[in-house]
Amino acid sequence: MIMVAVSFLLGLIFCSLFGVPYIDFLKKKLIGQYIKGVAPENHMQKQGTPTTGGVFIIGAIIMASVIALLLAQKMTSTALIAIMTLLFYTFAGFQDDYLKLKGKSNDGLSARGKLFRQIAIALLPVITLIMTNSNACNIYIGHLTINLGWLYPIFAVFVITGASNAYNLTDGLDGLASGCGIPSFIVCSIVSLALGEIELAIISASVAGALIGFLEYNKPKAQVFMGDTGSIAIGGLLGTLAVLGKFEMLLILIALVFIVETLSVIIQVTSYKLTKKRVFLMAPIHHHFELLGWNEKKIVIVFSMVSLLFSTIALVLFELYNKGIL
Repeated sequence: MIMVAVSFLLGLIFCSLFGVPYIDFLKKKLIGQYIKGVAPENHMQKQGTPTTGGVFIIGAIIMASVIALLLAQKMTSTALIAIMTLLFYTFAGFQDDYLKLKGKSNDGLSARGKLFRQIAIALLPVITLIMTNSNACNIYIGHLTINLGWLYPIFAVFVITGASNAYNLTDGLDGLASGCGIPSFIVCSIVSLALGEIELAIISASVAGALIGFLEYNKPKAQVFMGDTGSIAIGGLLGTLAVLGKFEMLLILIALVFIVETLSVIIQVTSYKLTKKRVFLMAPIHHHFELLGWNEKKIVIVFSMVSLLFSTIALVLFELYNKGIL
């Protein structure tokens, strides 16, 4: 428990400390975000804001996690796989950001190329889990256990890849991905701790701390964006923690905001292709509320509170299950 708190504090401190020199470096190198022409008009003022802030977020997460894991003597194969998965997703996200910066546009990796990388990386924790855990193919819904058999690897890859993309889609407003991610990772840490997965609890706590530290730089009006470097990696880690900790179904509530953001895009695209009509003014759904007249700060606060609410509900249900009430 103490090392979980230590990891949280180290993540916060490291991210807060790394932010200033990294943002100064980005400004000196004129490394800024390019805004799509289809974005809401007020987003044009964000043009040139430093991006790839995910570099110092991930750096803080890894340093905090490694220190706490070593102090707790919990540097297990599970912890290493989670950290390696985070690193590989970071490289994939950075490649996407690099291509955008190099091309001076908002076009990075192709959708197919990005998805291929995400799936390939997701196979690392999934295959490791199957090889080391005899109950790997089970999913748990309360007291109900369902063995998915050979379908489980497909399901698990979908969970990790889906989480990576969902978090990436949510990162569209200053502070939104961070604000929604903090309660999600705090609850992941508590659940992992209760399940005896101390290493996953430590890593989750470091992410929550780092996101709080990053929020100081990313709150409206943002000094820096996390970019795909951060959002693809953090989302991928969220899914990985759920898979390695075997609380995949609980992730539906923990990550509900991210899921809704993704569903809004799917609904919008499907509706337009079939009927030539749009369900939302713009997708992902946070842009819909922007065009309805909500200011950026209000959207971030409301969405973050919704994330906190459903993460708390997930935790309450988990506790009720543990006490045999459910």
